[in-house]
Amino acid sequence: MTTIPRLPGEPADITLPALLLRNAEDHGELPALSWRTGEDWATLTWRQARRRVAVLAAGYAALGVGRGEHVLMMMGNRPEHWLSDLALTHLGAVPVTVYGTAAPEQVAHIVRHSRARFAIVEGAAELPRWEPLLADASTPLERLVVVEAAEAGEHRTYGSLHATGSRLFSPDAFEKAWRESRPTDALTVVYTSGTTGDPKGVRLTHRNVLLGGIALDGVVDFPEHVGHICYLPFAHIAERLLGIYLPVLRAAHVHLCADPTQVAATARELRPFQFFGVPRVWEKLTASVKAALAGLPEERGHAIEAANETARAHVACRERGEEPSAELRAAYERAKEQVLDPLLALAGFDRLVWTASASAPMPPDVTRFWAGFGLVIMDAWGLTETSGVITTNTPDAFRLGSVGRPLAGLEIRTADDGEIMVRGATVFDGYLRADGGVDSACDAQGWFATGDIGRIDEDGFLWLTDRKKEMIVTSTGKNVSPALVENALKEHPLIGQALVHGDGRSYLVALLVLDAELAPAWAAAHGIEGGLAAAELVSHPAVREEVDRAVRAANARLNRTEQIKRYRLLAEEWGPGTGELTPSLKLRRRVVRERYQQVIDALYTP
Repeated sequence: MTTIPRLPGEPADITLPALLLRNAEDHGELPALSWRTGEDWATLTWRQARRRVAVLAAGYAALGVGRGEHVLMMMGNRPEHWLSDLALTHLGAVPVTVYGTAAPEQVAHIVRHSRARFAIVEGAAELPRWEPLLADASTPLERLVVVEAAEAGEHRTYGSLHATGSRLFSPDAFEKAWRESRPTDALTVVYTSGTTGDPKGVRLTHRNVLLGGIALDGVVDFPEHVGHICYLPFAHIAERLLGIYLPVLRAAHVHLCADPTQVAATARELRPFQFFGVPRVWEKLTASVKAALAGLPEERGHAIEAANETARAHVACRERGEEPSAELRAAYERAKEQVLDPLLALAGFDRLVWTASASAPMPPDVTRFWAGFGLVIMDAWGLTETSGVITTNTPDAFRLGSVGRPLAGLEIRTADDGEIMVRGATVFDGYLRADGGVDSACDAQGWFATGDIGRIDEDGFLWLTDRKKEMIVTSTGKNVSPALVENALKEHPLIGQALVHGDGRSYLVALLVLDAELAPAWAAAHGIEGGLAAAELVSHPAVREEVDRAVRAANARLNRTEQIKRYRLLAEEWGPGTGELTPSLKLRRRVVRERYQQVIDALYTP
């Protein structure tokens, strides 16, 4: 079931540069990388991409970048980022991407911790966070390379670095440099997004990453050279895997989407065969589709609902491992051809063979919604420390709500307290120390404690409960998974985001954020006139009454300890820019609690 072309050696012995050479030799004329240039796409073939990488490597070598040193990058999903990452790897240097939303103190921490002398940044928006570090004697930063030449000022430009590389490029020196790399060398260091304190540097080797990619490809049946829409930050292990490492492994085509808000439009244009989104992305896509469907005539809506039920019945058969009856199969094919595929085509999702999610628990109502279109979101689970995926559902074996079974070569078990332990070749060596060493995070038997709580069922599927550190322990000693409760609350279309609080308290309370996309559509459908914004709808009696009903409905599905006693409805959406979400769209609970401490305290005031 693999989509990997010829490997240039044994899986455990290859490096990323060896794969890039294979791509240039075996698939040189195939597209490797595309990006927007106005209304059109610019494209590099694999042969052209390797040549560009070689020239850049010469430029970075002339700058003084040496083997083994960390080079920091803060750029969006643009070709300069992708190509620089590979160029640095070919020198034996270690590319490290820093989140574009990182605060100045986080940037300073990463510079000091990684001992980086060089950083490549996009332009004027990034410079205020980096320039002060050049004059700070406590940091090792020496030079900045700026991609946007007009904004570079006194700093070296990416264009001049490329020109230097073109002038000094030596094929022999380039080949010699990358052939010195070993599978156990660091391929990258990924700094965790810091939901609880300073980011930690996770050191991943070529072997960690490539063995994980090969194992993942063993359970996915893709078309050859399948394309990928690359829109998540390269600072996140998911996009490093999906947008850099797997495409090089598969000789696949990467479409860079520099503006994440344009990912839906890009999907409509490209009609991808695969699509990955963290749960918040799937939630936003679901809200958009629901809002569009809400405006359809009643008769059309009934036809879609009937087709949705047929699709869900078909998915349920697959989930149970059963063959659908001839009647159900025929009904599904009709629904798919006449109703579902035309609707999916409007979103560019009509060719999807793999839809996936990871990073946080997927709300069950989102999974059910897409199952109504015949799409099974293959929920997966993994960590930066495990080079990405540990377990995943597959088209041949899935359980909705679970995160699937372990990939080949990985073992999982649960400790006495339910914490999930993992062992295998993709587990990292350890956390980077400020002196350049590595602190192992595994026990004597090689098991890594993931910090996630879960259970393994009798069929080997893993079911997540929550992060160990985020579990709520009430004053009565009961353990509650906040994500479980939050997802139950978010099943109502009016509730876009939620945070549940109750640690050390006798009951739970919640902060609920009105869904800015669906709330106006709901208001119009319920006769609320005037095109009110979310800030106005929050206080509207009909909206408040409906949210009350939503909370009661969620409570009815939860046990007594998990039920919400009081809540506050908010209008302002949480996001990375305002700090409540990480750049990978995970909820920063501590930040939200601190920001709304007075509101939370008031919910416990009689």
